Amino acid sequence: MSRLSHSEIHMVHRIGWLRAAVLGANDGLVSTASLVVGVAAAGSGKPEVLVAGLAGLVAGAMSMAAGEYVSVSSQTDAEQADLARETRELAEMPEAELDELTRIYVDRGLDRDLAEKVATQLTERDALGTHARDELGISETVTARPIQAALVSALTFATGAVVPLIVVLLAPATSIGLWVAVSTIVGLALLGGLGASAGGAGVLRGALRVTLWGSLAMAATAAVGALFGVAVG
Repeated sequence: MSRLSHSEIHMVHRIGWLRAAVLGANDGLVSTASLVVGVAAAGSGKPEVLVAGLAGLVAGAMSMAAGEYVSVSSQTDAEQADLARETRELAEMPEAELDELTRIYVDRGLDRDLAEKVATQLTERDALGTHARDELGISETVTARPIQAALVSALTFATGAVVPLIVVLLAPATSIGLWVAVSTIVGLALLGGLGASAGGAGVLRGALRVTLWGSLAMAATAAVGALFGVAVG
């Protein structure tokens, strides 16, 4: 019989970069568009709107990178602490650790004899890796990568934030807010659908979810800009 290769692409393999990418692009688009709409609603001219949007892009990208790095670094610290403790336990009480691993496999449905054989063979091959995966839930697929998450968040935030700035440059000075709002809603729908599709979820639901909250954000900042713009004027 010929051996057939079996290869599958699972959505969980995309969790790390997909989460950071979708979050970054969505935040960049929504926050910068909301800022631009708010400043435009206050009666500011195109140069002032552009400066505000550019400042929001830079500040937001740096904030996203820093926040993501700190958050994921905390996860990395916890993982490393757990792995260090597991390493000590494997060195100091290997029999207890083998029994613990056996009980894990028994709880998952194997009979005692088979569970013990599996635990023994996997321990002989890679004791720490086996305990990390089956006891602690740490694997290559979900392991934390702070620098990767920070860079992806910053780049995708900037990518999303560039869209409303381009619209500001091209839109008539008298209707900047309207053009930015409409283009942002379209962009959010596409982004939400794309993120949902890449994650294996419903495209329509993902698009509606992102579009709803983005529209609310722009409406709120437009109201603030109009209110204070009139008050100042």
